[in-house]
Amino acid sequence: MTQSQQPAAAGWKLDNSYSRLPDLLFTRQEPAPVKAPKIILFNRELAETLGLDASSLQSPEGAAVLAGNELPQGAEPLAQAYAGHQFGYFNMLGDGRAVLLGEQLTPAGGRYDIQLKGSGRTPYSRGGDGRAALGPMLREYIISEAMHGLGIPTTRSLAVTATGQEIQRELSLPGAVLTRVAASHIRVGTFQYAAQWGTSEDVRTLADYTIARHYPHVKDAEQSYLSLLQEVIRRQASLISQWQLVGFIHGVMNTDNMTLSGESIDYGPCAFMDAYHPSTVFSSIDSQGRYAYGKQPYIGAWNLARLAEALLPLIHEDVNKAAELAEEEIAKFGVWFEDSWLHGMRAKLGLFNEHQDDQELITDLLDLMAEHRADFTNTFRALTLGEDTEMQAIEAFQRWQERWKKRQRQQEESLEAAWRLMRGSNPAVIPRNHRVEEALQAAEQGDLSVIKRLLEVLSHPYIYSSLQQPYCDPPEPTGRAYRTYCGT
Repeated sequence: MTQSQQPAAAGWKLDNSYSRLPDLLFTRQEPAPVKAPKIILFNRELAETLGLDASSLQSPEGAAVLAGNELPQGAEPLAQAYAGHQFGYFNMLGDGRAVLLGEQLTPAGGRYDIQLKGSGRTPYSRGGDGRAALGPMLREYIISEAMHGLGIPTTRSLAVTATGQEIQRELSLPGAVLTRVAASHIRVGTFQYAAQWGTSEDVRTLADYTIARHYPHVKDAEQSYLSLLQEVIRRQASLISQWQLVGFIHGVMNTDNMTLSGESIDYGPCAFMDAYHPSTVFSSIDSQGRYAYGKQPYIGAWNLARLAEALLPLIHEDVNKAAELAEEEIAKFGVWFEDSWLHGMRAKLGLFNEHQDDQELITDLLDLMAEHRADFTNTFRALTLGEDTEMQAIEAFQRWQERWKKRQRQQEESLEAAWRLMRGSNPAVIPRNHRVEEALQAAEQGDLSVIKRLLEVLSHPYIYSSLQQPYCDPPEPTGRAYRTYCGT
């Protein structure tokens, strides 16, 4: 495949540090060309942040790069190898339908992976065609950009490019390629792969690379690999608490879907709750509820324990001592998660300081919401606006509300300050499932106006504008449970 003939003004400034890691961790792989690339969605703001020229990328030559027909200048494409516990069972995996083009060096000094998802078969495809359908790629674009708008660490979407080719799933579907941007694609499963099929030196090399890329401040620590584990635990505790605070359900928290950078990744069967309940599951493949909303913190700790296992030879030469040190760090996940979640919940209720009864106040509200199937987002939105919630006529909720107002009055900060805190902590809008489906159906029929309006609303979820109002309404009751699918 030839390098793109786009002028230097396109702004590509690619490095390929991952390709300098042991060969075990990847296979050099070019994307497979497509028939007729056409950009469907393009993220101008992200392009500019990356130092890329939006106009150049939206040209036919730019579309050829984003679809994988040509390589951007400096690219050394590869498919990453990794493993993973999928629903608790260990498997060898890898980029079965994705190619990493390289790492874009930004004007601000950042380094971001540029990956094409749906770019054709790789040695890790395991019988798949390596392609992606338009609907799931548009869905990842919507959800990842919504997460960015919510201020939650996430991979992002630069573009969705139609291929002009059909792919065969249960039906014949239009194909597409997603250009994904990530701090990196290093996963817990990457370390599991190195530990299972490589040597301890391969694990050390990967760990040193991860430290240099994401945690350079621990390089000279007395126990740098234990410090690496600690930092990843801390970031994941913060990330998962942020998921819980907005009612986000990842849907497939396999170890290959947990990043060392602390970003949310892989938006397959994910969704946001409407009616609150801890047992909520949307994924069609999670029949046992392993990754239900209320279980996400526990699964996060379980996944991190698998990372600790891979790092044991680096933590201490005595395996028993290494296990003891790692277990001490894993035990901190629950404390850090709880602290982060409680801090966030206090903010959602306009509480600045800490009080010993806060957890009971919060739990009582959530129990009421679960009992009465109250809408998660709209309950906190109503509290923020001083409006009636769905539970307003319920005596138990009225008693809770009096306790909450009394708690607010016990702090030095004004009610005005509490309201501002709540507004900045409770999104007025989320990507509601029925609105996402509505946008995808319109887009697949050639109407992009619906998805573009939705993306605009989701980009500023905390402004509480009148334009958001139609997107705040929950779906009409159907009697059917909403289901999401992985899109592979």
